Amino acid sequence: MKTTIAWILSAIFLFLAIYFYWKKNDAESRLAIADNKLAETHQQLDQTQQAADSLEQFSLPPDTMGIVPPGGVNFVDQLGTLSESDIKRLKGKGLRAPESDLMNDLNRKQRQLIPADGTMGGTMTIRDSRILNDRYALAYYEDGHDGGYMILRYEVNNGNINWRVVDNSKL
Repeated sequence: MKTTIAWILSAIFLFLAIYFYWKKNDAESRLAIADNKLAETHQQLDQTQQAADSLEQFSLPPDTMGIVPPGGVNFVDQLGTLSESDIKRLKGKGLRAPESDLMNDLNRKQRQLIPADGTMGGTMTIRDSRILNDRYALAYYEDGHDGGYMILRYEVNNGNINWRVVDNSKL
């Protein structure tokens, strides 16, 4: 009987050793499969990142995605400056320093030209103006509460400047 119990205990220990060995091998194979999948995912992620990095050089910064100015002209700096030919024409019509003469005259006559009245005690005043060419100007006016833009046409005769509002847009 003692030998039978020893054989039964030996069989149980042998069975448990085989069972745990089989479970260990199964866990190792599953771990190897998971490692391979992880390596493939890392490789795909690296390829995607490299593709995205290579596209960054082609995308434009957000501030340049708007209107593109004509080639060779820095539009913002050029808006409101008279060309040499415009200056010659205006000097021929009697203005000594055309841009400053036009701006000063516009500021002197702004009360008659601004097509809106001030609100809440404010006074409409031209805050910014640009001479566009030898016939037109653009002006922004406001009283601190309300404002707008107006396009003006001007004529110069013997040094005298006559202004006329062509269009306006209230904000």
